Amino acid sequence: MPSTCRNFAVSLGALAMAACSANTSPAPVSYSQVDMSEYIMAAVLSPARPAEDIARDEARKPEEIVTFASVQRGDVVAEIAPGGGYYTRILSQTVGAEGKVYALMPAFFANRPGGLDGINAIAERYGNVEVVVVEGYDTLSLPEPVDLVWTTENYHDLANGNVAATNSWAYGALEPGGIYFVEDHAAPGTGLSATSTLHRIDPAAVRDQVTEAGFVLEAESDLLRNPADPHDASPRDFGGVSDKFALRFRKPR
Repeated sequence: MPSTCRNFAVSLGALAMAACSANTSPAPVSYSQVDMSEYIMAAVLSPARPAEDIARDEARKPEEIVTFASVQRGDVVAEIAPGGGYYTRILSQTVGAEGKVYALMPAFFANRPGGLDGINAIAERYGNVEVVVVEGYDTLSLPEPVDLVWTTENYHDLANGNVAATNSWAYGALEPGGIYFVEDHAAPGTGLSATSTLHRIDPAAVRDQVTEAGFVLEAESDLLRNPADPHDASPRDFGGVSDKFALRFRKPR
């Protein structure tokens, strides 16, 4: 367990249990005089999170990543391609009942038999999650502006399509001052050449594409860096933890 987990375990164990138990609704409790670090830790420690997600925490560092992304209580989040919902659960409990998470599932998942079963189960269990099936980001419209657009480990797939439209949509969907958070598998110096072959992307290419849409790069994080990764295999084939980057962009006010 990370040191911060140990530091918060005693004080937050009861909060996490109250926020979400296996037999009751996992809607976050109403905390009083608690800063964001404790909200985030309560979400990470929630006993409603499945064991397979918890097993990935050491490699994904969710507490630190959600903190870096500046997620706030009450935020409205648009999560692009949430997959199995690893971050959906954490974001849902971090933003709380005052917030909202729109889980934007690509249509090709929805068209598979049972393709939406997992994310629909999360939405049913977590009252502030809404599943939205996405045909394309150039025509996607959400019922309200969002505070955060979030994408992890799939920007390289977006780059294989009309990523300019995706980034333009993100810019338009966000409130002024809103955040666009991108985390993905790194392939430094490759531009866009590894997006469909190695399922990685050059962080410099992401910076160029997203800032071209009007965003300002606010911060970069090396939390998920792994210099031992040779960057010559797909993350699924690499026999270790892949080298990843995290970028926080902001829409100007």
